[in-house]
Amino acid sequence: MSIEKIAELCDGKMNMRAEAMKGESIKGVSIDTRTLGENNLFIPFRGEHVDGHRFIEQAFRAGAALSLTEQEPGAVDPDLPLIHVGDGLVALQDIARGYLQEVSPKVIAITGSNGKTTTKDMVECLLAPHFRVKKTIGNYNNEIGLPLTILQLDRDTEISILEMGMDAKGDIHFLSRMTKPDIAILTNVGESHIEKLGSRENIAEAKYEIVDGLKEAGTFIYSRDYPLLENIVDREASYNVRSAGESGKNDLQIANVRQTDQGTRFRLHPLDIEVRIPQLGLHNASNATLALLAAEAAGLDINEVKGHFDNLVVTDMRMEQTRHPSGATIINDAYNASPSSMKSAIDTVGRMEAGRRILVLGDILELGSYSHELHRSVAQHINDAPYFFDYLLTYGEAAKTIHEKAEVEGKHHYGEIGDLAQHLQQVLTEDSVVLLKGSRGMALERVNDYI
Repeated sequence: MSIEKIAELCDGKMNMRAEAMKGESIKGVSIDTRTLGENNLFIPFRGEHVDGHRFIEQAFRAGAALSLTEQEPGAVDPDLPLIHVGDGLVALQDIARGYLQEVSPKVIAITGSNGKTTTKDMVECLLAPHFRVKKTIGNYNNEIGLPLTILQLDRDTEISILEMGMDAKGDIHFLSRMTKPDIAILTNVGESHIEKLGSRENIAEAKYEIVDGLKEAGTFIYSRDYPLLENIVDREASYNVRSAGESGKNDLQIANVRQTDQGTRFRLHPLDIEVRIPQLGLHNASNATLALLAAEAAGLDINEVKGHFDNLVVTDMRMEQTRHPSGATIINDAYNASPSSMKSAIDTVGRMEAGRRILVLGDILELGSYSHELHRSVAQHINDAPYFFDYLLTYGEAAKTIHEKAEVEGKHHYGEIGDLAQHLQQVLTEDSVVLLKGSRGMALERVNDYI
């Protein structure tokens, strides 16, 4: 994109040096001098502790060809090409919005309390053999990360898969309106952000904002298994509404779920077809079915593309299976956790054929005043489950509630992860299945390093 076009999109004012170069093209955008590439646009932000404007000259030494700035003229060497803007973040978003319109891919937006990233990976798996597809990298899914993802699109991208995260009500509304999706997927409603939003009803409403920018001829995809969504979804909207899940009310109903060493098999009614995915869990069967509806909305035949799941690779630490030297199966689902996702993972292990089932659970963070109640609900879920667990090893202050309330004979609580890992090592057997599950801040995947 030319310097002149960038200035036009963000309503910025070029200095004399930028004006002289206005026909030259910029290739790439960075907000961090450590990741900045040759001929990039550098966008400095003012943070609580660091002002990115301090690094403008360093950015040019690292290869930047242009920089935005909120500073007054003269604050930076005038021989450097600069575009003066009122707000760097707004400018980034405006440039991304304009670039997305130029590339004009079909946009698939994905949000939900759990399963966003796995569903994103599944949608890509189904579409990549048929289209030029680009997806959100990592967790670049907020008001800063999403524009940066858009600005990484190749000019010939046909489908852009955008994961949308939120911290507060209105966040998804903004991202949806900015990207104007053709297809919007809402995976589920859980308890994430309940401290800020106050109730699951409010969480459902905040997630449902994903339709606020959905094109009139677009498709909204969700599961009717969640009553909180059923109460607010507009099924008479101008866009198409499609659903998938366990309930018979869904357009596609998941049935006959079976777990094997190779993953999960299930049937889809009324199509009466079998689907195989290499991931474990009913929740992943649900994610896969939502992805199949997205492929259908993109013009593909579900029966023809379902076999692409054989090549599915999901982002690390999402129900990731490895074999321990003892022969035990370790299921690493430690990327993050909410009460509902922890319960789903527990159910998955409970359904597995195993001589010894072991739960290693850490704190679920960011629950605020709801923490004790929701950790207790996890313990109650273990108690009510129709499966037997041999060991429950908990780690962290909040997870102590799970330890105290769960009725598992072999339960132990630890304040040090090394001590927990040592105990786990002692109880592993060839036919054991171990679940590692906790919030990102607990880094439970470290258990693997110890054992």
